[in-house]
Amino acid sequence: MLWLAVRLPYLMLEQHARGAVTATPLAVAESTALTARLLLCNAAAHASGVRSGMTAASALTLCANLGIVNRNPAAERQALECVAAWACQFTAQVSIAGETELLLETGGSMRFFGGLEVLHTTIERGLQELGYTARLACAPTPLAAQWFVRMPTPLHILRLDELHGALEHVSASSLQHLPATAALERFGIHNIGACLKLPRDGLARRLGQGLLDEIDRALGRLPDPRPLFTPPVQFDSTLTLPAPTAQAEALLFAGHRLYAELRGYLTATGQGAQRLEFTLHHERRPHTRFTLNLVAASRDPAHLLVLLRERLAVLKLPQPATAIRLACTQQQPLDAESHSFLPDAQAQVEAATRLLEKLRARLGDTAIHGLRSFADHRPEHAWRASPPDERAATNMTFAPGERPLWLLPQPQVLREHDAVPQYDGPLTLLGGPERIESGWWDEQPVARDYFVARCPQYSLLWIYRERSANARWFLQGIFS
Repeated sequence: MLWLAVRLPYLMLEQHARGAVTATPLAVAESTALTARLLLCNAAAHASGVRSGMTAASALTLCANLGIVNRNPAAERQALECVAAWACQFTAQVSIAGETELLLETGGSMRFFGGLEVLHTTIERGLQELGYTARLACAPTPLAAQWFVRMPTPLHILRLDELHGALEHVSASSLQHLPATAALERFGIHNIGACLKLPRDGLARRLGQGLLDEIDRALGRLPDPRPLFTPPVQFDSTLTLPAPTAQAEALLFAGHRLYAELRGYLTATGQGAQRLEFTLHHERRPHTRFTLNLVAASRDPAHLLVLLRERLAVLKLPQPATAIRLACTQQQPLDAESHSFLPDAQAQVEAATRLLEKLRARLGDTAIHGLRSFADHRPEHAWRASPPDERAATNMTFAPGERPLWLLPQPQVLREHDAVPQYDGPLTLLGGPERIESGWWDEQPVARDYFVARCPQYSLLWIYRERSANARWFLQGIFS
């Protein structure tokens, strides 16, 4: 086995700042009080002289435009769980280890991703895309990997027989959760190597068996089972914006990072998104909500970002947004893609589907619909609107005569001259009549004789004559 430890040292700050690209000074404090201590600050604040440990009042003296946010452990935990769900695309064995660390068992997936170096690079770049700074280290045991990732220079140890020598340089502060850690400092023992040189029996009598058990777990001499993280049934992630914004570009940037999280989650679960619900938070107004319904399930961030851009282009916010939430409320299993050298019919279907989804995102779900035939002899009643992705079989139970594809919204009355219908001149009847008498059951009865006619410009028309006392000619449609 080979465990990869992922440490997010700036999680408490970056979960506030990753919603936008900004050079604004920002810091995290214990509370809103001016006497509260700063826990962490970004590079822009550091350049202004702000340092961790300062009071908020002192920091504001040095940097008047410093943004100070309260630490939110619950939000940090939620952010770490979202990263854990994203990481499940690389291995099924992911464990949350502490407030800022994850453990991934990658021994079984290295070959699939092209080797250890490629896998680590992929994970590191993916975390950067999510907006996190990450430190990575690996070892044959999970505890050793945790210790290595906390070192100033993280180590990458692949073999179990190399652990003993590598652990010698690990600081004794890595054992800080044990009661014996303070005693080690008093004895002048500053690293694990010094502990390994001491007699085990004497060390156990003086500092307890727990210290030796911890070292043995790191060396692989004792089992170290870790609780595995299970991705949630439904993806739901909220991203806080560094400052209120009503600009679509800023919301798109935040949406891109949410989509990167979503893709990792969907890849891990073998799903594709079918319905996405967005919620934009405001300070003093009700939330703004909108939905993206996809015709075909997808987990392509580029395509989903296009749909989000189209929807944001026509969205009017009542107030600048302070946070954006994305929930995938409907998902479908997604088959693995197979690529062909030449474009095939499936690629054409996908292109048409994406165009349809883009139009629905821009114009709204109700503005785009499909058509299906309906069993009714009356032309104006022989169709129904349907969802654009519906592929229902025709339910026509009769064989109508020749009909054009272009029907007028309302039949147009034609002039007559010497009982001959006129349309840019006299019409010549070429075919017919096709008699239609129907509609008595819904109080819209018709009694018509239909003909195919040619006008002087050689266009073919579909006309009919009413079967009544004052019969008139009407234009119903035009043949292409």
